[in-house]
Amino acid sequence: MGEIDIVARDGDTLVVCEVKTRSGLGFGSPLEAVTRDKAARLRRLAGRWLADHDVRPKAVRIDVVGILRQASGPARIEHVRGVD
Repeated sequence: MGEIDIVARDGDTLVVCEVKTRSGLGFGSPLEAVTRDKAARLRRLAGRWLADHDVRPKAVRIDVVGILRQASGPARIEHVRGVD
C-alpha cells in the first residue's frame, strides 16, 4: 500500500508525516509533490497503521515536511501541519 515516513505523537494526536526532499524547484516545491491523491493515500495508510498497531489516539493528523537542498547554504525546511 505504501510507506509512512514518520509516525509521531503530538500530545494525544498521532501524526503521520510525509517528508519530501528536492534539490531544486524544476519540478515544483517539495510541498507541491503532495497532491490531494497523495494526502488521501496517507490517510488510508494511517488507518492501516492504526489497525495493525492497535492504537486508539484521540485524533490523527497528516503533516508534510518539505526540504529544499540548495546548491549552497543551508537547506530550507517547511513543516505544514494538518494537510487535507
